[in-house]
Amino acid sequence: MSTPSTTRVVLAGAIGNVLEWFDFAVYGYFAAAIGRTFFPSADPVAQVLAAFGIFAVGFLLRPVGGALIGYLGDRFGRRKALTFSVLAMAIPTFLVGVLPGYATLGLAAPVLLTVLRMIQGLSVGGEYTTSIVFMVENAAPDRRGVVGAMACCGATAGILAGSATGALLASLMSETALETWGWRIPFLFGLVVGLAGFALRYGLVEEPLRKAAVSPLLSVYRHHRVLLLRLAGLATLNSVGFYLMFVYVVSWLQQVDGVTPSRALDINTISMVMLLPAMVAMGWLSDRIGRRPVMLLGVFATVLAAWPLFWLMHAPTPGLELAGQLGFVLTLGAYMGAQPAMMVEAVPAAVRCSAIALGYNVTMGIVGGLSPLAAAWLIERTGNDYSPAFMIMAAAIPALVAVLSFSESFRAPLLADEPARG
Repeated sequence: MSTPSTTRVVLAGAIGNVLEWFDFAVYGYFAAAIGRTFFPSADPVAQVLAAFGIFAVGFLLRPVGGALIGYLGDRFGRRKALTFSVLAMAIPTFLVGVLPGYATLGLAAPVLLTVLRMIQGLSVGGEYTTSIVFMVENAAPDRRGVVGAMACCGATAGILAGSATGALLASLMSETALETWGWRIPFLFGLVVGLAGFALRYGLVEEPLRKAAVSPLLSVYRHHRVLLLRLAGLATLNSVGFYLMFVYVVSWLQQVDGVTPSRALDINTISMVMLLPAMVAMGWLSDRIGRRPVMLLGVFATVLAAWPLFWLMHAPTPGLELAGQLGFVLTLGAYMGAQPAMMVEAVPAAVRCSAIALGYNVTMGIVGGLSPLAAAWLIERTGNDYSPAFMIMAAAIPALVAVLSFSESFRAPLLADEPARG
């Protein structure tokens, strides 16, 4: 990663993920203030629910955005698609920061907020997968694993940056100032990040596409349906695992263990920080021994360790709670670190963005997005605090089948337009 061109490829590819998940974290952190700003003040609970409802609408548009930006990436080039997606995230993020509230615009305020979040949702769907394709395609053959893992790190780094920004503002500003106008500052800053991403991407020179399908989406449907299912299966473990272990777990620690919110957030923050080097290390390892061994290690380790790690997290000792989540950092990090390179190496170039965007985003948007809700429902219905562990173990089954369906590809050249590897 020492050459300037490779460094710029990594920065240009990852910066959009940082911005998207920065927005994700900031929106969640200030959901109460956003609800009070854009919705009628009759019911504070309804305001928060409405704010998260609009957030969910944008999230559910991920598959549509994946199809749209994936099509642009296959038809007109990865750089153009990524340039479009970063602007489609940065401009609405900035506009959320300057949008007048309900007191000024009335019902137009929540309507406009919904439209902006929908545009952001379209961007999220295509940004992550297209950036993976772009980064891995432009990496040296013996570094595709580690470069692909760095694409994953962008999302995690964005969440950490958003949470840190929210915490910093909360410590520097009065509660009144934060509620009335302070929450807008991070959204305004999103434009700066977006313009930096645009500048990094706009000047990149990209190798011309050898052969672009006239309709990549139609080509995927006609010729690569089985591959699409395999890609969707590959995403089950990281979608369920990530959303349960690094999103829902904060609520789980509080409800099940009685952990204070601040301690639960501290544990989760430390774990997410450690996830960054874990994924990069496993991507590097996959460049040495192959994608399949690393991902199979992640699958089996997760299945065997899921219940014991949740048992550790159930202990009334902060050190053991942290140790339990760090265990998932290692097992899920192994799987997620090698996954981007495996996906890119398995799909022909002409439909690479479209196929990966559809397969990955359908699973992430539906299975991953509903996992926290399903875990909370299972705990309530069964009274079993270890229900999330069993969900993660179940998600490993289709992931295992999917990994075994792919042949080893870490030393092979990227596919051009011949049939996908099986």
